Amino acid sequence: MNVLLSRIHFPVTTLGYGRRIGIWTQGCHIRCPGCVSRDTWNPEDGYTASLPDLLLQCRRWFDSADGVTISGGEPFEQPEALFELLTMIRSAHSGDILVFSGFERDFLLPHPVITDGLVDVLVSGPYRSEIGQTLTLRGSDNQRIDLLTPLARERYPIDIDSRLWESPRRMDFFPTDTTLFMAGIPEPDWGESFRTALAARGFACRTSEQ
Repeated sequence: MNVLLSRIHFPVTTLGYGRRIGIWTQGCHIRCPGCVSRDTWNPEDGYTASLPDLLLQCRRWFDSADGVTISGGEPFEQPEALFELLTMIRSAHSGDILVFSGFERDFLLPHPVITDGLVDVLVSGPYRSEIGQTLTLRGSDNQRIDLLTPLARERYPIDIDSRLWESPRRMDFFPTDTTLFMAGIPEPDWGESFRTALAARGFACRTSEQ
């Protein structure tokens, strides 16, 4: 079986506990206004990978990784591939699996990847900037976090206010020869501040947000 991907990075430190393998799927029809990952919307902009090849690529990082984060794009728009991928990861890696989705939790919780115990942490709901952007691991405050396993509840303590452990929003940077990929959940208006800082140093910036 194949999966349509946008990119893979390690280590990602901004999208879950510890040092993580980040897998971004390609293709999303939810298309939330203000999404920072618009480059993952169009399925034709991704590349196809076989699941065995993807697992082989991840295996080189398993010993150093605390977990795996699946984002996108919308992972649940490839449900069969997502199920097979998480099954393979679960059998080969002892870390936690965190999945981001723009679908509402009530739609996702009956899904086999949830009912079969393949997801430790589920972050769900569409991005809605007008709701507020204050909570860790959530782009907007309407989004929900479900801790589905004992490992998740150990690693992601939530206090009485249902807020995940509080830490400043940060970004990871992954440069190549011609591009700079960023991973994380930025502060509101962070993109404009970043573009201004680059312009002051003589750099032009074109982002997926544009």
